[in-house]
Amino acid sequence: MPNEADHNEGGGDKKSEESAQDTSELSVRKRTNTPSPHRGTSAPQASPPRFVSMEELMETAKGVTNMTLAHEIMVNQSFQVKPSELPEGSLERRVKDIVHQAFWDYLEAQLKEDPPQYSHVIQQLSEIKKTLLSFLLPNHSHLRAQIEEVLDLTLIQQQAEKGALDVGALSNFIIQMMGSLCAPCRDEDVSKLKEITEFVPLLKAIFSLLDLMKLDMANFAVSSIRPHLMQQSVEYERNKFQEFLDRQPNALDYTEKWLNDTLKNVKREASSTAASPDPPALQPANVHNQAYLRLLKWEHLSEPFPETMLMDQTRFQEMQQKTEQLVLLSTILLIVYTTTGEAISGLPGLMETLKNTVQVMLADMHIQSFSLQETLVTTGEKLCMELSQCLSQHGYPTLTTDQKNTLMGQISATIQPDNTVRQLMDSRVQHYLLATLESSQHKTPPPMPGGLAPIGKELKELAVRFSCLVNFNKLVFSPFYQKILHKCFASEVCASTTET
Repeated sequence: MPNEADHNEGGGDKKSEESAQDTSELSVRKRTNTPSPHRGTSAPQASPPRFVSMEELMETAKGVTNMTLAHEIMVNQSFQVKPSELPEGSLERRVKDIVHQAFWDYLEAQLKEDPPQYSHVIQQLSEIKKTLLSFLLPNHSHLRAQIEEVLDLTLIQQQAEKGALDVGALSNFIIQMMGSLCAPCRDEDVSKLKEITEFVPLLKAIFSLLDLMKLDMANFAVSSIRPHLMQQSVEYERNKFQEFLDRQPNALDYTEKWLNDTLKNVKREASSTAASPDPPALQPANVHNQAYLRLLKWEHLSEPFPETMLMDQTRFQEMQQKTEQLVLLSTILLIVYTTTGEAISGLPGLMETLKNTVQVMLADMHIQSFSLQETLVTTGEKLCMELSQCLSQHGYPTLTTDQKNTLMGQISATIQPDNTVRQLMDSRVQHYLLATLESSQHKTPPPMPGGLAPIGKELKELAVRFSCLVNFNKLVFSPFYQKILHKCFASEVCASTTET
């Protein structure tokens, strides 16, 4: 019997397929040893190609898909199993509706025969019985005995052959049992079943509600096991990745390049900013945190993402966009307050009003059709109007034409990435996120840098998401990172010795 609500794993299923496909494409490219257009001369040397069968490749992709799903459950607190909805008017939707309707029409025709034919009804009762039993816990022995007694298929078959089958009594028992086993949010749906008088529509509604109850049970299981899943998930993901690495020995090339490039950048910055000719020695943990921070400025269209981070690339892209939005928001607010002066510094509610205005204007700043230049001009005009109105209400002189032009000009100038104020706020945001990673083990949040108070709430939320994702990634891939970082540091020591 075709289910009324076909379902799949919502939230994680699509990402799982995409991640598996990305990893499979990566493995195909590496097996054939085809040079990537993104690799420079500094890329690590690839291991010799090892050809594998299509069966091995498919098994690897399946393993990566399962690993991605487990990872999704761990890092996505809002993960839920949801029913799939076919697009209205699509061919798949029409075919599904036709098949379902044909099935129920055939069932109804059987019951209208003289005598009625109950063979398909008994098959559906068997499926209902199996579903109800699947909802039971081990200690539900009384309910299990009730279901086995009332939905005794052998007895039901005999009653049907003798024309003594009471489908009404069976329906009432099934509805009663569903009411005992369903989540509270389904009580109203169960009550509506009692209002259906025709047997076939009732049977159809029962199956539809049972599908929803299956989803409820799956989501309850996910929420119940999540707190106990951490260690198992870490080991599972690590083992699955090791299996993939065994098949593709050069599957960490981009990860090694990511960490090695970070070490070089950190060393170069430390040398250029150090007051003494001998800067302090770099620590692998610090370099590793800096590497994660680099992911928030990644060129996703032109630079391959580290293999160990592929399952979270979309999340890092979202956090990168959020970071850029917060930097620009804090930049504009700082310009407003430094340009306008002390007159507005103590006005109640003004900061929140200005902040909401800028947030609305920048909400779509990462959409392709978005014009930042035009938006900044409009934002400047709106802020000038709100400032003048607020100053007037509190008895202060409104902004002069020169002040408006200066303010609007400075806001428009933030479109440049090298804008001084924008660079300053970006540096402070990056410093705060890095400090969050470094202090995460001590459970002590770092102090909020100056000028970021207006976006403090949003920045703290972003920092929590960022550090949780990073810390889980560290737990899973720490053995691989330790080897790579040891190799990178050893290469830097050899290079420094050679130069000396």
